[in-house]
Amino acid sequence: MRKILVIGAGKSASNLITYLIEKSEQENLHITIGDLNIDHANTLINNNANATAITLDIFNDTDRKNAVKNADIVISMLPARFHVEVAKDCIAYEKHMVTASYISKEMQALDAEAKAKGLVFMNEIGLDPGLDHMSAMQVIDSIHDKGGEMLLFESFCGGLVAPESDTNLWNYKFTWNPRNVVLAGQGGAAKFIQEGKYKYIPYNRLFRRTEFLKVEGYGKFEAYANRDSLSYRSVYGLDDIPTLYRGTIRRVGYSKAWNCFITLGMTDDSYTIEDSENMSYRDFVNSFLPYSPTDSVELKFRHNLKIDQDDEIWDKFLELDLFNATKKVGLVNATPAQILQKILQDSWTLQKDDKDMIVMYHKFGYELNGKKHQIDSKMVILGDDQTFTAMSKTVGLPVAIATLQILNGKIKTPGVQLPISKEVYTPILKELEDYGVIFKETEVPYLGYNPDRL
Repeated sequence: MRKILVIGAGKSASNLITYLIEKSEQENLHITIGDLNIDHANTLINNNANATAITLDIFNDTDRKNAVKNADIVISMLPARFHVEVAKDCIAYEKHMVTASYISKEMQALDAEAKAKGLVFMNEIGLDPGLDHMSAMQVIDSIHDKGGEMLLFESFCGGLVAPESDTNLWNYKFTWNPRNVVLAGQGGAAKFIQEGKYKYIPYNRLFRRTEFLKVEGYGKFEAYANRDSLSYRSVYGLDDIPTLYRGTIRRVGYSKAWNCFITLGMTDDSYTIEDSENMSYRDFVNSFLPYSPTDSVELKFRHNLKIDQDDEIWDKFLELDLFNATKKVGLVNATPAQILQKILQDSWTLQKDDKDMIVMYHKFGYELNGKKHQIDSKMVILGDDQTFTAMSKTVGLPVAIATLQILNGKIKTPGVQLPISKEVYTPILKELEDYGVIFKETEVPYLGYNPDRL
């Protein structure tokens, strides 16, 4: 039997593991799932003879190397910073490797060795990055193939809550790593190019420079700029494109409210707060506000952020129970960002019957035979339940399909790569349609810019 090793059995691995097990008889596969906690993996395996769960500590060099050595191909679903150790083992034992993470400098440094040994190291093959690359390149290549010149590319993606589970005033719940949500946008200004002009949005303005998007059947959304859109010019072969912008999708109203946390300093992760474990939620909020012997915390909060008492944004903060004087933070030596995350998880954690939703939206502007055109491409996926989420489907299925394509010799270009070639994206996007992952493309009038962009 051909052996696939999956390292990491977290929430994004559910559809991945199930897909491989369903294909195991037809494809002559045995799937080994390694994780520190194998309970989730065992549930998914459900006593299938073609899959085994093993306890695997990736910091145990002997166990990790043995697991890699015994596989034909390795899928790493670990946090991105741990991929490179697995990748080095794959080089040593000449195994192909697949990850859903961005290509790090350390991973890129293995490119020459991977090529020399004829190994495919496929990265960025999840949702974002992953589906965004593949769906974008399919349209961009088709425009280039008929002689069109790209004028505009804008791409947006968001992990959201499904409409039937949208039960709070923020219209948002955590569908992936909460820490990444709290720290979103930090680490440098957002950079993009619009009509040939370079634009920069510093963190303190990021959530007030949004734009509106409409998705048929799902209503209105807003988007804020991702950190570095410019790096995608060379990735997509669009070095001379006048407009390129990538953004993150939320429901309308989220960004304006979130900006209040940034203004006060609650998303800062650079220092710790003294005696944080004994603070109440109310104490935490008050620590960012001026001292007053008479004014309440609520009044100071509204006054500093210029929020009227009848403003609907005020209800968002009340809903989070921010001003509770008895709830304790309970985190030792915590940063403001860590405390804010703890508070938000009280309200934004998906409940047992909740479902998530993924929205992806691309805009392609181009000129052909002297006429300007625009194509809008939209994809919406709803989760089935708490195990088979939309996030798991859109991250895990591309990884799983790519793995089989590599194992079967259909993807064979060696080296450290991402899924931007026809060899990769054509069969994967085609098979994903069988699972409901479908991009609907529509011709719309070319504008050259979004009039709703602030």
